[in-house]
Parts: sequence; C-alpha cells; structure tokens
Amino acid sequence: MNLQEYLEQNLQKSTAKNYLYEINKFTLLNRNTEHYNYKNVMEYVEIIRKNYEPASIIRILSALKKYYDYLVNTGIRKDNPARAIQLRDIKKKPIQLQDLFTDNELQKLLEPRKERYQLLAKRNQIIMGLLVNQALKIGEIIQIKTTDIFLEKAQINITGTTQTNNRILPLKAEQILLFYNYLENRNHTSNVFLLNKLNSPITGEDINYLISTYQNQFAKKLTSITIRQSVITNLLTKGNDLRMVQEFAGHKYLDTTEKYKQTGIKALQNAIEKHHPIQ
Repeated sequence: MNLQEYLEQNLQKSTAKNYLYEINKFTLLNRNTEHYNYKNVMEYVEIIRKNYEPASIIRILSALKKYYDYLVNTGIRKDNPARAIQLRDIKKKPIQLQDLFTDNELQKLLEPRKERYQLLAKRNQIIMGLLVNQALKIGEIIQIKTTDIFLEKAQINITGTTQTNNRILPLKAEQILLFYNYLENRNHTSNVFLLNKLNSPITGEDINYLISTYQNQFAKKLTSITIRQSVITNLLTKGNDLRMVQEFAGHKYLDTTEKYKQTGIKALQNAIEKHHPIQ
C-alpha cells in the first residue's frame, strides 16, 4: 500500500488530498525525513510557524503525524516522532454553546426512519448510533473493521486518529442486534464494516450527507462535531468522572476533556443569571 492509498483508506478524500500535499512538500524540502527524530520535526514546525496561520499549522502537523503513522504501519520505522507534539499555544476554536444538543434531542437521531432499502436503513441506524452512543469521529467510523466488533462481549474496538487514542467501548443492547442483522444480511466479503450503496467502503462524504438529512429536525447546526461535543458535554454535566470521559472520548490530553467541563459550567452559570429571581 502506498502513502496515497493509506491516507485515502483512513481519511476523507478531501483531507487525504490536503495531507498528501503537505507531506510531499515536507519530504521535498527536507532530506531523510524517514529518519527524523522529534527534534527534527519540531525544527520544521518552528519554521512553518513563522509563515502560516494557526489553523494551517495544525493541519500540517496532523499531516506529518499521519505520514509517520504510515511509516510505522509499513515497517519502515518503529516509532512516530511527531506523535507527542502538541502545540498548546495555538488555541483551537471554542465550543459553541448554542450548537450543543440535549440528550433528548440526540435521541431523535436514533429513531428508525423509513428507507428505500432495508439494509441501508440498518446501516444508517448503526452510524447514527456510533455518533450518539459512542461519540465517534467520522475518521474513526470509516476505519471500523468487522474484526473490531465483539458482539458476545458487547464491545467495539476503536482505532484512534491523530487527535484520538485507540480504545474499546461498550455497545448498547439495541446496537448489538443492529450490528448482527447488518452483518448477516450484507453481501460483501471484505473486512470493512460499513459500506455505501455501491457496496464500497463508506466514506466521510457519505456520513456527512447522512447527517445532513436529519438537519430539518433542528434549528441548531447538526454536524458530526456538534453531536460529539454534545455527548461529551452532557456526560460531564451529569457528573461523570473527568478521566472516565477522557478515556471514552479518546482524548490524548486531559485538558481537552477539561474544556468540555468548563463549557458545561458556563452554560449553567448563564442559565442561573437568566432565571435568577433577583434579575
């Protein structure tokens, strides 16, 4: 498998194209990148920080992490020197409170819908369940293999992305039956779990389109990101342990999970200020 095939297998097509461009530029401007260590990669990062906006730097760094993931995956090297790089001085876009969904609103996404094809209906329910019940990122969903699913243990193995860790998550009872029926009735011999209507591995674009078909039920912006943010924030608002939620979400750093907790606190403060009897 070459680099382009690896990226396209693990990322949305548009993301894979952008990452490949950045990786090619990185290898063209630098010699022996296959043997770079942490210091070498950081020196390159420091160079691009002088010429690029924060969002672009984050994208380039993510591309480099994927490049070294590929080298590890193909046995060219044993470690990823970019994996531990976290640019904490670059502030990510804050969570938008107005876009968060309540548990009741999220449950609407799990209600069965009439579909033209029964197998696609089950597949769509599975995808929405993975978004709502496990708060998965799209990049994690498209990587799921049939060998990642353990129905007898009610568990699913999640392969992380550049932003998330690998983890094993529990499946709900209704998900087990859906998974079983879908696997029993699909006509495909590949190890890929979710397929599109052309019987090819599902893409990020397929999942984004599916989510968009639910938008007319809500006034808020509905995306895989707002669903994930809502699930994580709701878990913390209910008082769940911070470390447990970090493990569930696959966050590499505890402070990433902490920002969701702060979001919940801020929402509570706003509600108190709005409804306090002294106002």
